[in-house]
Amino acid sequence: MGILSAGAAETPLVELRALSKSYPEGGGERVVFRNLSAGIRRGETVALLGRSGTGKSTLLNLIGGIDLPTAGDVLLDGMNVTRLPEQGRTLFRRRHIGLVFQAFNLIPTLTVIENLLLPLELNGRTGRPARAAAMELLGRVGLADRNNTYPDRLSGGEQQRVAVARAVVHDPVLLLADEPTGSLDAETGTRVLELLLELARNEKRTMVVVTHSDAVAGAADRVLVLQGGRLVDGTFSGGATE
Repeated sequence: MGILSAGAAETPLVELRALSKSYPEGGGERVVFRNLSAGIRRGETVALLGRSGTGKSTLLNLIGGIDLPTAGDVLLDGMNVTRLPEQGRTLFRRRHIGLVFQAFNLIPTLTVIENLLLPLELNGRTGRPARAAAMELLGRVGLADRNNTYPDRLSGGEQQRVAVARAVVHDPVLLLADEPTGSLDAETGTRVLELLLELARNEKRTMVVVTHSDAVAGAADRVLVLQGGRLVDGTFSGGATE
């Protein structure tokens, strides 16, 4: 099944096939990981754990088509993202993937509503319907009254809520989040986490979250752990992150 059609529920939405990543380093080669294989089910929230330097963010970038593996393939609903040209990966990501980072990455010269309208415009959605969709989502994240505010006038938690809204406004099938609560205090981070989970699960989106947070991992449906260059399933029991 292709990405634009409804796939069978039992078919993984994300498939990692013998995925390897290495970099030239000091005249040699630094292997981040080798021969990773895994499947992520539709509608599943997966926490990706591991010590610093194990390649969690690298793996997330490979899933999102931001980077390319040294070997192996990433499939999203049967589409081999790895085999697409750079422009093809950009267009594919723009339509089907939502991204949330530790840094909010909002465009400072655009207002809150304009930050949400941009991904819609890039996907050909403009005018009143697009604005209505963006405003509805801002209402859901509690920021409808800040729609004409610039990002630098918002708190860190508010900026991350805008970033979350921007990541889902174009209705992506896959949501990728890299330490989304890492720059927030515990209370604010908890609220942002709850918002992410609500927006993912209510719309049955698949989400992969790179995290060092026990709370984030504990709220996930499944935990995958990167250790020793391998990716293993883990049942979260607390204290598993570094």
